[in-house]
Amino acid sequence: MSKPIRSPSRRNSDQPARSQSTSYRRHHDEQTLTSLAEESIARDLEEAEDDEAAGRDEDLENALEPTNTQEQRAQLGQHSMAGHYRRPSYVSGGLRPFLGAQQPESIVPIEQDYDAAIDEERSLLRDNNIIPPKHPRRRESGTSLSSAGGLIRRVSNVALGRKKSVQRSGVAVEDGDGEGAPDETTNLLPPVGRDPSAPYGGEDDPENIDKKWEEAVMSGKIQTTWQRETKCLLGNSAPLMLTFLLQSSLTMTSIFTVGHIGKIELGAVSLGSMTANITGYAVFHGLATSLDTLCAQAYGSGKKELVGLQMQRMVFFLWTICIPMACVWLAGTQILSAIIPEKEIAVLAGQYLKVLIIGAPAYALFESAKRYVQAQGRFAATMYVLLIAAPLNVFLHWLFVWQFKWGFIGCPIAVVITETLMPLLLFLYVRFIGGMECWPGFSRKAFRNWGPMVRLALPGLAMVMAEFLAFEILTLASARFGATYLGAQTVLQSLSVLTFSLPFSISIASSTRVANLIGATLPDAAKVTAKVAVVFGTFVGLLNVITLLAARYHIPQLFTNDQEVIKLAAAVLPINAAFQLVDSLAAQMNGLLRGIGKQEIGGYIGLVAYYAIGIPISFATAFGLGWGLYGLWAGPAVALSIVALSEGIYLYKTSWHKAAEEAAKRNAAG
Repeated sequence: MSKPIRSPSRRNSDQPARSQSTSYRRHHDEQTLTSLAEESIARDLEEAEDDEAAGRDEDLENALEPTNTQEQRAQLGQHSMAGHYRRPSYVSGGLRPFLGAQQPESIVPIEQDYDAAIDEERSLLRDNNIIPPKHPRRRESGTSLSSAGGLIRRVSNVALGRKKSVQRSGVAVEDGDGEGAPDETTNLLPPVGRDPSAPYGGEDDPENIDKKWEEAVMSGKIQTTWQRETKCLLGNSAPLMLTFLLQSSLTMTSIFTVGHIGKIELGAVSLGSMTANITGYAVFHGLATSLDTLCAQAYGSGKKELVGLQMQRMVFFLWTICIPMACVWLAGTQILSAIIPEKEIAVLAGQYLKVLIIGAPAYALFESAKRYVQAQGRFAATMYVLLIAAPLNVFLHWLFVWQFKWGFIGCPIAVVITETLMPLLLFLYVRFIGGMECWPGFSRKAFRNWGPMVRLALPGLAMVMAEFLAFEILTLASARFGATYLGAQTVLQSLSVLTFSLPFSISIASSTRVANLIGATLPDAAKVTAKVAVVFGTFVGLLNVITLLAARYHIPQLFTNDQEVIKLAAAVLPINAAFQLVDSLAAQMNGLLRGIGKQEIGGYIGLVAYYAIGIPISFATAFGLGWGLYGLWAGPAVALSIVALSEGIYLYKTSWHKAAEEAAKRNAAG
């Protein structure tokens, strides 16, 4: 998440987690992408209105206002969070494409975001004692009362000379000094039309919340504390961590299962997965990012059926892409044999790819359907699907590989079945839980108006492909040393994906929170969040370091029984563990840069650090100095240190008040 304004060009953090989930945004023209989305929605509205006699101009105008209607926006003040609120998106993924790269969420607000923004504003108003608490409580002593989040201490009763409360007319009224004498701060009468015994004293209607919020922001009364931001980041990052871990387990299960057959099989599943990522799954993810904009804008236009129409277009488009992709996978054995010296690994990896062809259309469907439900604010749908699919995936691997004794080929069969069931599970969610209101039924219109969609999808495809290729180069390089090195590289790479789930989740949550506060012109509160995020990142990074170092001889045994692979992985693991701290800090810095709208800075720093410094160091030390796998991991370690340090210095010197002013100007410009 980067800018706290409507910006359809952002991609959803639905990207494959650190594996398939990362992104260096190229600095392209956001206005161009916005106009493409508007063009597509406008065309759809014109077609949809052919059967309607009136309302054409109004609907078209609404389509070009993707986040809300003009009337609703007119009711929102300049500082309202309702114009900026973003909730953390869910990221799906497999093997991370390159260390340190980040994937910003889509920041196209939708209808549910405004309700959540009002809730956030109400919470901060309550914690700052500007509106009454949700549930009026009788206080028996003069101790100060903390808010629900334990953040902003309410005004002390002792300081006000009030020591107890009595119940009058069903309402708790504070006594001044034990004798019921009011002072100059006591309200003689409740606000007209408000019921003091109701939640929040009856002051929680959106219009009143918006008014009080504007007044409080203008007068500088909105503050926060590290306790509140800690609770907020923990609450937002916890479900993300679960989702990342579940998604990562889909790939990790294959590695765990096949790795115990032998190091040849371990290298083959890694090489097959990598090739599938680059030539297939990355393409699906990159192209589907256009739905982050199109579906959200279609939902915001008021024509909810257009969300389903956009999804249908993307599904048919991706299924068309499956044809050349299948040709590449069919020739996988020949292609890989020309690249790596281990022919047996190339043959097994080619077999893996041939089986995966069967599940590719289902995977493409799931990627498109995921955007369909998220455009409606149903971010938990993906997590529910994974809660069923991930355990099932583990069972199928055990059943086919070990119980049925199918060996290596049972692994891709289990993957295909899981990929096929995931869109089916998501359909059941939509059918029986929610989301059908945006389904128009199958329509021939899905085969028209592809131009804007394709043009909007190509930049996302270019970014994702660049990221995948960058990290997978290291995997291919490790294969040049032999099967043992490729197996050890697979273990280390899998661990980096797993450990990155924690800091990346915090990064997304902090990015969202900072953008909300910056968009509401509360830079001081945003800086509090930033400090909490850095402390969190440091703690999680140190936790990863200690865990990997303490279990360096035991963790590789979970992946394989081959003693050579275990010994090599354990020897190189300290390097992997050493950069966990800077890896975690780099994730937080990237998230904070997105939050203040400076994500392009992270992109430039990352490109230089990884491509100009990291990869050359990897190749120079691995092949030039003969360090082997040690050298390959030395490059990312140096690159991550540069990213964390450079972005940290930039954030320290950045004027957060200026960032808030820039956000306000962008929002005013609409």
